Amino acid sequence: MTFSGSCHCGKVAFTVMGELPHEAMSCNCSHCRRKGFLLAFIPHDALAIERGADELTEYRFYKHVIGHKFCPTCGVEPFAQGEAPDGTKMTAVNLRCVPAADLDALTITKVDGARF
Repeated sequence: MTFSGSCHCGKVAFTVMGELPHEAMSCNCSHCRRKGFLLAFIPHDALAIERGADELTEYRFYKHVIGHKFCPTCGVEPFAQGEAPDGTKMTAVNLRCVPAADLDALTITKVDGARF
């Protein structure tokens, strides 16, 4: 099974190999709080960028281990890529960029990223 998403203008589109998540993380760090992300973590190799890989801009902050990928045209960040604490490559998909995601039905785990 797969699910797809994109930035707002559609220049960047992606597909994820896997089930549509029923859970998401809401973080209160300075970045996530301002953007309003609902993030689901997937294996790095499960994400296929279908369109716009060469269009993506990257933003890194704090420890610079996560590359926040966003469209330079509309400014939307559909996903971020980095490493888990154990060094495993991972991708955090912004479920707000996935039209098939029922955001009101998600189980939300709150993370106190402001304390990191």
